[in-house]
Amino acid sequence: MKVAVMQPYFLPYIGYWQLIGAVDRFVLLDDVNYIVRGYINRNRILLEGKPYPFTIPIKKASQNKLICDTKLCFGTKEKRKFLQTIQNAYRKKPYFGEVMPLVERIIDCSEEDLTQYIMNSIQIILGYLDIRTELYISSKLKKKQGMKAEERILEICKVMEADIYINPSGGRRLYVGEHFERENIKLFFINMIAEQVIYDQSSIAFEENLSIIDVLMFNDKKKVQGFLKEYELHE
Repeated sequence: MKVAVMQPYFLPYIGYWQLIGAVDRFVLLDDVNYIVRGYINRNRILLEGKPYPFTIPIKKASQNKLICDTKLCFGTKEKRKFLQTIQNAYRKKPYFGEVMPLVERIIDCSEEDLTQYIMNSIQIILGYLDIRTELYISSKLKKKQGMKAEERILEICKVMEADIYINPSGGRRLYVGEHFERENIKLFFINMIAEQVIYDQSSIAFEENLSIIDVLMFNDKKKVQGFLKEYELHE
């Protein structure tokens, strides 16, 4: 059983989706502190040829709150404004007609819980891309409490019956292979082959690591599915 664990991110870059696609079970780590000005509820799209940051608003955002205790204050007016921004940015792009309804379904979700709102967005895009990875929410798992860092991940792996754990390469400084091997779990790190995930953005220079919205607006589903396989696994 291949497992990955990551904080919930809203419409993140394609590397996040590669990680989801590489495993059987993906756990949204929401019983950790929310990061103000992080990428949990923020990302970037391409607007008039330049990276443009977007944010979905949070009610009383605080790093002293867990993600699972964080709520949205994303009202109808703010949602319409967000959708108008996406329309302005991508209405002339090749797959706007196919992708914009997905974005509308994501934004119009009535859920106020941040984790559930993001989970809904992930489920919609996974459905579009025919990815069958099972999604779980960390705060809802029956696991030992009070653990931190690597110890917490190992506990989630046990609950998820993992024999392989895959983490982004940035976690090399956080996780030790021997610690996982003691629990009969093989540790791998995923690296996106960035030069293989380049596409025509109708701009002078390619802007990498934008929201998945950008990838979907410029590429058909088959090509995006191909991008999702452009990674390497290393021990």
